[in-house]
Amino acid sequence: MGIARLLAKAWIVFCLFAGAHALRIALASGLALSSSAFAIGICVVLFAAMGLLFIGGFGASVGLHRGHADQPLLARLKPHHLVPGFNEIVFMLFLVLSFLDQALVAPQIIGSGPAGALEAALYFAVPGQRALVGALDSCTLDGGRIFSGAFTWLLAVIFLASAVSRLKLQAGIIRLERSLKPEILGPTLRAFLLGVVAVAGIQFLFVGSAFPWLACSAFADITGALLIGLAPLMLAYLIVAALACLLASSPES
Repeated sequence: MGIARLLAKAWIVFCLFAGAHALRIALASGLALSSSAFAIGICVVLFAAMGLLFIGGFGASVGLHRGHADQPLLARLKPHHLVPGFNEIVFMLFLVLSFLDQALVAPQIIGSGPAGALEAALYFAVPGQRALVGALDSCTLDGGRIFSGAFTWLLAVIFLASAVSRLKLQAGIIRLERSLKPEILGPTLRAFLLGVVAVAGIQFLFVGSAFPWLACSAFADITGALLIGLAPLMLAYLIVAALACLLASSPES
């Protein structure tokens, strides 16, 4: 699980999720599907290509350091690099569920009993959910956003628990990749860097330090949709990646 590969996955997921919400907002405002889908699709492709270009530059620099300058990028791309693992499949499934909940389910069940029970449970368990509720109350905004946040945090907790149960397997895969293809950043340094970012994410999202800084308009557009529906799941994935790299740095097999 190299840094470049992790960044590429995160950027593609970010662009696709943001594009899906942009299309949802455009359709809700009355724009035609044909025109809005084409324009948003072009933007998503351009933004994804721009990010992957920078990430590919980082990967190419690593290849030069390893002495692989004579191998083109496509020659180093193997079929198994394109096949998602079990964690990735679960993560993508949860992303789809989170988006469908934001777009279709949450606005329709505001104030219902099951929705209130889930909101109360996550309000108690997750400080960031309490900060989100406080920010939305001060802005007099809901529209299903509170339930969407609670549902996404529930998915993030389930994903984290599921992925941690297979942490030794993931660490073994990282050790195998390291033995076949050594990297500039060893698993210890990677674990440290990912851990620093994960701690910052926990502070801003799980603790909720980021929400008081946001203007009310942010919760009504794509920024709020990403923070509510995508960020908790990406934080859970990042924590798993940091733990796997930390476990892989151990000499134990």
